[in-house]
Amino acid sequence: MPKYLLRRFAEMLITLFLIATATFFLLEAVPGDPLTERASKLSPTVKENLYKRYGLDKPMMERYVITMKGICKGEFGESVVYAGQTVQKLIHDRLPVSARLGIQQVLVGITIGLLLGILAAMRRGSFWDYMVIALSVLLISIPNLIFGLMLQKIFAGNLKVLPTIGWPAGKDLWFGGWEYTILPTLTGCFSYIATYARLLKTSMLDVINQDYVLTAESKGLSRGQIIRRHILRNSFIPVITQLPMSVAMCITGSFFIESIFSIPGIGQYYVTAVNNQDLSIIMGETVIIAALYIGVLFITDLLYVVVDPRISLTGKSR
Repeated sequence: MPKYLLRRFAEMLITLFLIATATFFLLEAVPGDPLTERASKLSPTVKENLYKRYGLDKPMMERYVITMKGICKGEFGESVVYAGQTVQKLIHDRLPVSARLGIQQVLVGITIGLLLGILAAMRRGSFWDYMVIALSVLLISIPNLIFGLMLQKIFAGNLKVLPTIGWPAGKDLWFGGWEYTILPTLTGCFSYIATYARLLKTSMLDVINQDYVLTAESKGLSRGQIIRRHILRNSFIPVITQLPMSVAMCITGSFFIESIFSIPGIGQYYVTAVNNQDLSIIMGETVIIAALYIGVLFITDLLYVVVDPRISLTGKSR
């Protein structure tokens, strides 16, 4: 186990290094720089000082070395577009907002999706099965943006029971202002419902026909015991495979939702930084998001062993 952990940690560091390197050179390949438009209206002396302040007057490879040294120290530099804004301040101010939104979406969406998947698998060929299939196709086919606008129109426009825009702040950031979070949460959870309902249903149908399930039935185990001990446990392996993407997307995949509901989260700012070629912010957010995703993948590997004891982390058979 210790050797496995050390090897995985080394792989994570190498992966982050490659991601940071690729991000740097891809940004360098984009024509122009974040100061081009601003500097065109300044005098040559002021322009020179401005480029020197952000280190854009140095050769590309020198800037690459400086950037990588900063990443190793956890320092990504100051925003070129918004003076005084740093990645650390951005994460401190905006990440909790996106995190709460994403966590609520994942919890609601995955819970409902798994329940619907179990219902469809246990009632295969019935009205409930066809209803879950039709609902999944509908939810996965319509973009979140359309759902968000529709929910705003119905609940905020026609019924006037929920606010259209806004997000809790201050002491209500995590556990207050629920009326502001209902519509954004519903908008983002629909895709999770569709994905996990279909995924769990398909996985359960595969497991139901396995020999060990038939053996359990022949031993006289009740239907509930067979579902809990054998069917569900083995059906959750594909679900766990999908979880890392859901966890990563719960922070980075809500740009449109944050835009239409005016939520001051990290997703909206990230895309704005890309459009403005805000190099330090893009680099910092990319590395942090990549580290989050890689860490979740590692946790997923550990969960495989919990769900299925036949799986070994070291690759040896048990």
